[in-house]
Amino acid sequence: MAEMKKPMKKKFRPFQKKKVCFLCQQGVNFVDYKDVELLQHYLSHSAKILPRRVSGACTKHQRMVSNAIKRARIVALLPFVSE
Repeated sequence: MAEMKKPMKKKFRPFQKKKVCFLCQQGVNFVDYKDVELLQHYLSHSAKILPRRVSGACTKHQRMVSNAIKRARIVALLPFVSE
């Protein structure tokens, strides 16, 4: 007979800080595609857009950032891939 495995529990980490959206703290209402310095903080070393759980951005700002990165790539301000 097959052994039944217990479902894995989600690990609780009591001392881990909750990530706060950097753009909300700064009061940013609009993310401009020409602000390359800001957008590079939301890219990985391989030029991929970081997910919300890694970047710590809220849903609204993550959507703005990803659209701005895509526009900056088309205008050749940011790379599509890194070397």
